[in-house]
Order: sequence, then C-alpha cells, then structure tokens
Amino acid sequence: MKDTTRLSRFEAARVIAQRDFRAILFSRAFLFFLLGPLFPIIIGVLAGGIGGQVQRDANTRLVAVAMSEADTQALIAARARLAPQIGRALPELAVADAGTAPEVILREPGKNYVAVVGGTLAAPELTAPQPAIDYWSGPVAMLAAEAGTRQVAAYPAVAPRPVATSIAAQRGDRIRTAQAGQLLLFLLMMLLAGMVLSNLVEEKANKVIEVLAAAVPMDAVFLGKLVAMLGVSLVGIAVWAAVGSAIAMLAGNALPQLPAPALGWPLFLALGLVYFAMGYLLLGSLFLTIGGLATTVREVQTLSMPVTMAQLLVFFLAASSITRPGSLMELFAAAFPLSSPFAMLARAAQSDALWPHALALGWQALCVLLFVRFGAQIFRRRVMKSGKGGRAVKGHVGSVRAR
Repeated sequence: MKDTTRLSRFEAARVIAQRDFRAILFSRAFLFFLLGPLFPIIIGVLAGGIGGQVQRDANTRLVAVAMSEADTQALIAARARLAPQIGRALPELAVADAGTAPEVILREPGKNYVAVVGGTLAAPELTAPQPAIDYWSGPVAMLAAEAGTRQVAAYPAVAPRPVATSIAAQRGDRIRTAQAGQLLLFLLMMLLAGMVLSNLVEEKANKVIEVLAAAVPMDAVFLGKLVAMLGVSLVGIAVWAAVGSAIAMLAGNALPQLPAPALGWPLFLALGLVYFAMGYLLLGSLFLTIGGLATTVREVQTLSMPVTMAQLLVFFLAASSITRPGSLMELFAAAFPLSSPFAMLARAAQSDALWPHALALGWQALCVLLFVRFGAQIFRRRVMKSGKGGRAVKGHVGSVRAR
C-alpha cells in the first residue's frame, strides 16, 4: 500500500525550511553574525570622520594680515566681495599686529596661522613655509589686486550651458556601476554562503541529517535547507541595508555617487536581489554536495576550499567581460551557471534589454534543481546506503516516530 503519511517533496522542503529558518534566525550566533560586519563599517565611518576633522584642523586656511589698518580693511572687504564667486579657494583672514615680526606672529600659541601677509597692497609680502607660499601666493595676489582697485565693477554671472554626455562617457560611467554591483554581489555571497556549509557540518556531526534523509526525500532536505539559508541571508541583507542607508543619509554628498544603470535604479536593485538569490542557491547547492562527499568535519573544510577558490576565478571571469558586451567571453560568462549572476547583473547596468534576464533566470533556476538533485543522490549513496549503517539509521528513525 502507498504510504499516505509521507510528505511530498515540496511539503517536506517547506517543513525543513521553516525549521532551519526559525532555529537560525532566533539564535544568538546569528545575532552576533549580523553585528560582525557592522562593527568594521561603524568603526571605519567614525575613524574617517575623526581623521577628516583632524586633517581639516591640521590644514588650516587662516592667514594673518599684518598691514596698515586701511590696507587690512580693504583686503578683508575684497575677500567678502570675492567669496561668493570663489569660495574656499580664498584664505580666511585674521587681523594681526603690524608692528610684530611675521615670524613671531606665525609662532603665536593658539593662533594656528598658516601664513602672514605684510607689506602693502601694491607690494604684498607672504611669510610662510614654502608649501604654504606656493599654495596661497595666487589667492593673496588676487585679493591684493581686488583691494587696490577701489572702484570695482561687478563680476559677470557665468551662464551655464550643460551638454549631454557622450556615448563613450555614459558607457564608462555605467561600467563603474556594473563593477560596483558585481563586487557587492560577490562579497555578500562569500560572506553568507558559508552558513550552508556550517549548518550541514553541525547536523552531520549529531546525525540529524541522516535521520532527515531516512524520513523524507533527500532532495527535499537539500532544497529546504537552501531556502531556509536564503531566507536568513535576506534578513541579514535587510538589516545591513538599513544600517547602510542610515549611514548614507548622515553622510549626504560626502559619499561617492554611482551613475544610474541602464535599467534604472529600482529595476537594477530588484534584479540584483534576484541574482543574489540565484547565485546563493547555486553556490549553496555545491556546498551541500561537498557535505555529501565528506565524512568528517575536516574533510568538509578541505573540500570546500577548491570551491571557494573556483568562485574567485568565476568572479574574475565575469569582471573581465564587462568591457566586452556581446563577445564570446561575455556570452560564456552569462551562460556558465556560477558566473551567470555576476555577468547578467553587469549587463543590467549597461543594457536596457529585459529578455536576456528572463532567459538567464530560467536557466539558473534549472541549474539549481539539477545541482540539488545531483547532490542529494551523492549524499544518499554515501550516507543512506544498504547494510548495517543504513539499517541502523532506519531503525533510529522508527524509534523516533514511535515516540
């Protein structure tokens, strides 16, 4: 008779996915895993802000004016007139005692002058170290010329005449966006895909995976674990994205701005999320297959190293084909399953065609199913094999069900 109590493959995969997702999401280890990448980012932002402030304080723009009172006031007024047009290219001016030697003014404690302007408006003198003289000679000469005119005509407003960017410049800008998308996708996959392997190693050590393999189809076990790990990874990405958005809002224009991709930011980000999911499932299915081949934790770690190194080569393949869309290398990178998410994300940044993405996603989904089926068969042959070991596992499952 047919066993009607046995779950179907998809139902078993759903049950296993729910079990793994809840067990990992609400564990303390996952909380520390989420916080791990945030600490270097927060520390880097704080260090960059402090370093920038220190650099701004060190590179002062304060210039002392040690001239006659009339020349000093004329120089300050000239700076006020020029500042709206020139801005930070002009030094900050401070009044100093004209009767004090410029060398003494530079060494006054607490003043932090970078240079001292003396002499007259017709023949200004700049006392400072040589780098400061090279930097401030031009602005000081311009201020002196402006102050000595007395009758100054209004500076004409410059009418902006923007031009559309060229095709070559636009393509170069989009290549930068493609490179940034590929790098972020690679880093996220390398950071998060290792959870699949660690979870499998843990369950192989305590024999849970063998019990699951005897109770439900092995490909359902693999698929359920992959979906659970993908869900956990998406939660992690959501948390990191929220923190990154907060940092970007606080930083404002201080962060570099990437050019808009060909498909626009909303669709590009959506495709990036989908390609991350496909790349994660492909790489995770390989890690599960490695877990099926290995018999010890050390062997699992040893066998996973070639896959990690191969993933680096795959990333380099996709990255090197960015500048040659439509070439044989780019088509191969888009067709090869492991490099396809990287290559297609780069194409989304450079081309507005949608049909290649539908074709690539269908191909990647098919490869995920094939990898899962292949890995499940290998695992069942090595773990759930006939004989003493297999009967022991089935007997253990029977005792669990009886309870």
